Amino acid sequence: MRRPLLALVLLLAMPASAAAAQAPARSAIFFYPWYSNARHDGQYVHWAQGGHTPPFDIASAFFPLRGVYSSGDPLILRAQMKDIADSGVDEVVSSWWGRGSAEDRRLPAVMRAAKRRGLEVAVQLEPYEGRTIDSIAADLVYLRSLGIRDIYVYRTKDFTAEDWSRVTRQPMGLRLFGQTNLVGFAARAGFAGFYTYDIVVYDAAKFDRLCKQARTLGILCAPSVGPGYDASAATGDIRVKDRLLGATYDTMWRAALNAGADLVTITSYNEWGEGTQIEPAGHGGRYESYDGAYGLHGRAAQRAYITRTAYWTSQF
Repeated sequence: MRRPLLALVLLLAMPASAAAAQAPARSAIFFYPWYSNARHDGQYVHWAQGGHTPPFDIASAFFPLRGVYSSGDPLILRAQMKDIADSGVDEVVSSWWGRGSAEDRRLPAVMRAAKRRGLEVAVQLEPYEGRTIDSIAADLVYLRSLGIRDIYVYRTKDFTAEDWSRVTRQPMGLRLFGQTNLVGFAARAGFAGFYTYDIVVYDAAKFDRLCKQARTLGILCAPSVGPGYDASAATGDIRVKDRLLGATYDTMWRAALNAGADLVTITSYNEWGEGTQIEPAGHGGRYESYDGAYGLHGRAAQRAYITRTAYWTSQF
């Protein structure tokens, strides 16, 4: 079946929109619109991962300052986009799990809320069930029609470089970033750039080497920085990357800038299950908090990582 690829050529060969003509984003943050709660949606989604029983027992080492929210609540989305705008980040990368998924249905609302704050919106094209090269080609046509300009493709090694080139070599008016640490693979596959996403495996010490490889091969370097990692409550993963009161985040940001990154990607705004979030967190009980980060305590600490992100984006 080659029809999706033909459609891709026909649509994406058209002139880019005015939005696409704007200056490229220099910082982007991964965003998850996949949370549901009983009050707004009739059930808890993602908060209950790993057998947890919301609203007070959730699949996270931290507890959101906004409580166990629904990503379908427009008031929540507006507040989240304000956070991201306040942090100085240029682009919101919304997790997307294919046509008809909850994340797809919520994408227009994410885009509206982001636009109110002057933010660009991209998507992270996730490994949804049944994902193929041809389905991805059709996805790109659809996402481009919505005005999306940047696509971050998670788990690119699901397909060969030759398979990817069937899509990436087309004149698209899109920037495609491949999630991989194999920079040569990303270049052969035809991606405009690469990003790492995983802040445990791909730490700050690797950024300089990866960005040098990207420059040599003529693609963009978009390493991923993050404050820490703790997915034990959601998945039982025993790996933990301690936040070290903010030192982990600073080390990764500093390394990305020193490596000459073209774009810094942030893992994440609100992946609470993996404990990589910078979204404001509350205090108390058995949950961790941001207290002490950057010397901040109490209410000031709740927004510590939003504030610190604003510092780093100002340096970029």
